Amino acid sequence: MRILGPYGWALALSQAVLLVMAPSAHARERLVLAFGDSLTAGYGLKAQESFPAQLEASLRKKGLGVRVHNGGVSGDTSAAGRGRLNWVLAGLKSKPDLVILELGANDMLRGQPPAQARANLDAILVDLKRRNIRVLLAGMRASYNLDKKYRAEFDSLYPALAQKHHVPLYPFFMEGVAGNRALLIGDQMHPNPKGVAIIVKRIQPLVEAGLR
Repeated sequence: MRILGPYGWALALSQAVLLVMAPSAHARERLVLAFGDSLTAGYGLKAQESFPAQLEASLRKKGLGVRVHNGGVSGDTSAAGRGRLNWVLAGLKSKPDLVILELGANDMLRGQPPAQARANLDAILVDLKRRNIRVLLAGMRASYNLDKKYRAEFDSLYPALAQKHHVPLYPFFMEGVAGNRALLIGDQMHPNPKGVAIIVKRIQPLVEAGLR
């Protein structure tokens, strides 16, 4: 039998520790659910260019074991998102460590009352809180072509909900991208891959904080 010296014992011990830790490290992979509309789904983009895919790649580049599930559906209003939330959560293999909630833009584009979007988002936040799931609320802003009263009511619903439910708020999902033609696809509404990269860079610190 080979007798190990002090260095040999230290090396053997460190290898044993790594073997023990490897399965548990894998088991600690975090799950983020990006739940929203076309801005989340990646309308007009390849799968790997979407917000969930780019966010996951960016988090993993920093050494974080995180999987980001794309729960976006193009055209979804807050009511539609509220209606499918249970179905999406049931389809996941495990409870999300964090949900990025991005809904309301289609309500605004269709001219639906802001109070309706607020009620639906409120119900989603209540449901997620009941399930003990952390949330990062992504806000939206009304288009400038809408009347001033509507814009004020719509823009204020996100800060109000974040305060009510004590969840972190990313004030405007399209911050730094909206209105910049170079960062949008042809419809001038949805981000192109470069635009998505900017969104990821800006929102990622809040995502990381939510996972801690």
